[in-house]
Amino acid sequence: MRESGNVSQWINGYPSRELIVEDIASGISYVGVDDKGEIAMVFAFITGEDPTYAVIENGRWPDNRPYGTIHRIGSNGKHRGMLRRCVEFCLSIIDNIRLDTHADNITMQKAAESLGFERCGIIHCIDGSPRIAYQRS
Repeated sequence: MRESGNVSQWINGYPSRELIVEDIASGISYVGVDDKGEIAMVFAFITGEDPTYAVIENGRWPDNRPYGTIHRIGSNGKHRGMLRRCVEFCLSIIDNIRLDTHADNITMQKAAESLGFERCGIIHCIDGSPRIAYQRS
């Protein structure tokens, strides 16, 4: 993220080791490996309502059907198309997916939009910081 100009996201120790351990213990942490068995990406995928998505500003959700949310996706930077692979996996679980990203994360915004995600508005994280919210249904 830093190399692509995003210096505002994932700062101050986020995501913490404790949060990642909690994701693993909760069974919502996923790992994608490449053909050499090396970790290529990690992400959290949560099905069910996300409390931070209950209020959306400057827009609206296209529908209120059950959905899954992609959070904390990261890659080792060696492979392209990691979001696409993540989305394909998540769509095999549920056909309605939401995600959000920081305004400075242009790479994620372009990738999400190229995969058919609709920019829906602004949501706020637990700490109050705004995020651009997307949905693909």
